[in-house]
Amino acid sequence: MSVEAHEVIPMPAPSGKGPSIPQAVRRSLSSPWATAVVIVITILWTIPTFGLLVTSLRPSGPAVNSGWWTVFTNPELTLENYVEVLGGGDVISGGILPYFFNSFAIALPAAIFPLVIATMCAYALAWIPFRGATILFFAIFALQIVPLQMALLPLLQMFNLGWSIGPITIVPDLNLGGTYIPLWVAHTMFALPLAVFLLHNFMAQLPRDVIEAALVDGASHFTIFWRIILPLSVPAIASFAIFQFLWVWNDLLVALTFAGGTPDVAPITAYLANIVGSYGAKTHLITAGAFIAIIVPLIVFFALQRFFVRGLLAGSVKG
Repeated sequence: MSVEAHEVIPMPAPSGKGPSIPQAVRRSLSSPWATAVVIVITILWTIPTFGLLVTSLRPSGPAVNSGWWTVFTNPELTLENYVEVLGGGDVISGGILPYFFNSFAIALPAAIFPLVIATMCAYALAWIPFRGATILFFAIFALQIVPLQMALLPLLQMFNLGWSIGPITIVPDLNLGGTYIPLWVAHTMFALPLAVFLLHNFMAQLPRDVIEAALVDGASHFTIFWRIILPLSVPAIASFAIFQFLWVWNDLLVALTFAGGTPDVAPITAYLANIVGSYGAKTHLITAGAFIAIIVPLIVFFALQRFFVRGLLAGSVKG
């Protein structure tokens, strides 16, 4: 009785010469076609800003009655628009500078306050075990679905009239009108859910061995938070700080609701809304003021761009 032998065909060993998926993606994104697409998108994205700059340098007549591209056939440029916006002229007394400083007074604290609260809250939810931490985290995350527009009027009423439930006063009437405090509180409240969510996800991915070694050495949670978590979380903190600062700087809805249009507390966006006029006939002044307003966001973004990119990419790739 014979036993038929079956020939075993060996499988070829992986050569390792083929490109991995990340290498293939990187190679496709660095191709000439990808470069050409990026150049085209950049040009299309820059054209409106260039048109804004050109319109801000044109006299009132050509700026209102013709498109900015006609500057190539009628190159008539002037700096009078910037002089009038900065000095006030017959538009708004005092010019744009008081509103410019108001934007700084609003945007800086409105970016710092939610970051301070969110970093501590994110650390507690990520590294301090307590009952209900997961439920609390998802509840904070769910607050992002609350529409900003629906919360403005109740907040305005609370700031102006206080908040009472029957005979119990929850928030007293502090008469905060004409101050920065309502703006700081509103922007902080609206920013906290997203800030806690992003910072928690970043901090939860930090090496557990480092935290456990610090606890074994007797470090308190405050020491771990101050000396380990914060330095390691700089990319995430910086990226959200940039995002929040730019959001508050460009905000108009919250500013008009809680600050009105007075030069005492109103930001630069309120000034631009005031010089529009009834029929939007002051295009040359609006564009000049808008170009002054975007200088600070551009400086902040390009100066801290590396932190912004590192914070957005943190935790997305391992290895």
